[in-house]
Amino acid sequence: MAAGVPTTLHGWLLDRGSLTTRLLEASGGQLKVEVLSQSLRRPSLSERRALSLPEHRLALVREVLLIGRGVPWVFARSVIPLQTLTGRLRKLRHLDSRPLGALLFSDPAMTRAPLEWACIEPNGRALAQQLNNINSPLWGRRSVFKLSAKPLLVCEIFLPSFTAYD
Repeated sequence: MAAGVPTTLHGWLLDRGSLTTRLLEASGGQLKVEVLSQSLRRPSLSERRALSLPEHRLALVREVLLIGRGVPWVFARSVIPLQTLTGRLRKLRHLDSRPLGALLFSDPAMTRAPLEWACIEPNGRALAQQLNNINSPLWGRRSVFKLSAKPLLVCEIFLPSFTAYD
């Protein structure tokens, strides 16, 4: 783990299991998903590279807050290419306030690429409009999942209000 990572976040950043399940346990079952936005958008360059998407390809981009015990703990951004949203995976278009992690980890066809983690420095560009008051470095992770060999990218960023519960 890189220098500067708070020791309280090591286990959270490196855990390959379901973050949703772990947050549910940490919150005593008081975990809520608040959908900030969900629309067809062009993914960022970094997201396109992770998913091997051509430059002008659109994807379903979903941004949510995972709220534990009434406190925003995690900002999550999912990028689901349109070709992934076909067949049995059409259901991903209509998650509403259901956690994506619960669906991913219950699918026997799911595989996960290695985790990438990083410190996101404040640069005047908000993660989401609702989070534009955050001006401290944040730690997050992302991973490409595949369901029936169809990719999607999930990024999870721990917010300053998250207290690492172990």
